[in-house]
Amino acid sequence: MSPSIFLQDIYIYPIKSLGGIRLNESQVEEKGLRYDRRWMLVDQNGTFVSQRKYPQLALLHVHLQQDGLEVVNTQKADMRIIIPYKMKGVGGISVSVWDDQFDALHLSTELDDWFSDFLDFDVRLVKMPETTQRKVDPNYAVNEESVSFADGMPYLLISQASLDDLNAKLDEKIPMNRFRPNLVFAGMEPFQEDEVGRFSIGKVDFQGIKLCARCVMTTVDQETGAKGKEPLKTLATYRQRGNKILFGQNVVALTLGKIKVGDEVTFDSNKKGA
Repeated sequence: MSPSIFLQDIYIYPIKSLGGIRLNESQVEEKGLRYDRRWMLVDQNGTFVSQRKYPQLALLHVHLQQDGLEVVNTQKADMRIIIPYKMKGVGGISVSVWDDQFDALHLSTELDDWFSDFLDFDVRLVKMPETTQRKVDPNYAVNEESVSFADGMPYLLISQASLDDLNAKLDEKIPMNRFRPNLVFAGMEPFQEDEVGRFSIGKVDFQGIKLCARCVMTTVDQETGAKGKEPLKTLATYRQRGNKILFGQNVVALTLGKIKVGDEVTFDSNKKGA
């Protein structure tokens, strides 16, 4: 008998704001799933570069290879590059993600040039060293967790039912990749993830923290890089709270370990959302 609620999909986004990867299993780490948002493009001021301003980044797809990340320009199949996992880099650099400023590793001018040619302005590719501790906002942290280059929280959970509910209201259905979750649950009611507190995927424990406010990046078609008005226009009619449009739950990991697609999801009966 299959579990009533289970992990349907696992996604990572190794380079912040580039294409995502669906995995069958992954290692849960404090900062996020292994390889998730451990690399990032920054401008000459060290500020992160994202699809919010440069939607064409969606056209760069990332693949996990044995020795490194492969980045492919989907519009020019022969335009690809490998980023070795164990690059020593050329030195430290101060970078910023929103209000957080911290140290990262600048990898190489060759990689910079490849991405700069694609974007038509100067960027640098950086990696987050294991030694960098970018702390989750203390208003939301449970155990003083650190986070990767993600906007603010290590994990994002969305239920398939919530997307199905949204798509029933749209003229043209959109895929889950518009919302860039890490964890997708099947078997829930629409927006049941809003209420989750402590839960487990298999033997790994997590804690729901806060609803995720969505931005214009959700309007970027992840296959074409084209921007539109949906889904924010429709979501604003029934998922707006104050000046925020909410979709998905931000999550932290309480324990570490491996999760895989098909794992049963269970809820702590003593915590919110049971």
